[in-house]
Amino acid sequence: MNIVFMGSPGFAIPSLEKIFNSKHTVKAVVSNVDKRRGRGSGTAPTPLKAKALQLGLKVIEVEDLHSKEFEEKLKALDADLFVVVAFRILPKQILEIPKIGSINLHASLLPKYRGAAPIHWAVINGEDETGCTIFFLDEKVDTGNILLQKKISVSENDTTGEVYSKLMNEGSTELLNAIDLISSGNYELRSQDDSVATPAPKLYNENTRIDFNRSPREVHNLIRGLNPFPVAWTTWNNEKVKIFKSRPGPVINIDPAELLEKDGKLLAGCRDGTIEILELQIPGKKRMSAIDFINSNKVEGSFH
Repeated sequence: MNIVFMGSPGFAIPSLEKIFNSKHTVKAVVSNVDKRRGRGSGTAPTPLKAKALQLGLKVIEVEDLHSKEFEEKLKALDADLFVVVAFRILPKQILEIPKIGSINLHASLLPKYRGAAPIHWAVINGEDETGCTIFFLDEKVDTGNILLQKKISVSENDTTGEVYSKLMNEGSTELLNAIDLISSGNYELRSQDDSVATPAPKLYNENTRIDFNRSPREVHNLIRGLNPFPVAWTTWNNEKVKIFKSRPGPVINIDPAELLEKDGKLLAGCRDGTIEILELQIPGKKRMSAIDFINSNKVEGSFH
């Protein structure tokens, strides 16, 4: 089949590579416009655009998905299928261009975790499994008919970064399987049950702050679910502190958010227990281990 591939971040690269090396033809790659880099006037391409150029593929940069010029460029490619991985919400007139339709690789077991941050929320909520879904796109976000799904297990200490890597690789393999199925014409679709759908909203400053009134396991899940980005945070001595790694600590009777050094461990009170902080960063300092923090700071007071 003739395919137009759309995406921007590194998550989409293994998928593009597998399709490029398959029997199908990538007619073009669509990606976001170059971003300004650092403080200078230079710009940097999206990771997917950089890979597409390395592979010698035609690249279409787009800012306005509704522009007539963009629509005409896509029509001229005469694609059988649009394949979308970690891109933007496509308008109806774009979805209708390819002969067969448009499919998407989504990093959750839809209809669970519809939205912008499915991997983060699966880890934050302590799921012991998640996965990826290949489905046909329609006008509503993450609601189309499902073609294939692949489950993966999530351990109690996996970070979002680790689950991201698993799904990036497993998802790219499953995506090519889905494309081959579509090419053969021998496939069945199933609709999503909207009644069991759950959201995966964007992550902001407000919903990444640690609430120490939660249980140690819930706090630990938030910390690993926000590692490596955007990182869970709290405040100490009126400064923002990023917490990268943790584990549930011993049951000690201290107030929620109260700090305690015990046997060389940095503990913070939670509801019904403590959380042991393993790695953190204070303003103006590099990321450090708890023992380095203890050695260079007087451990007292509380997080806020």
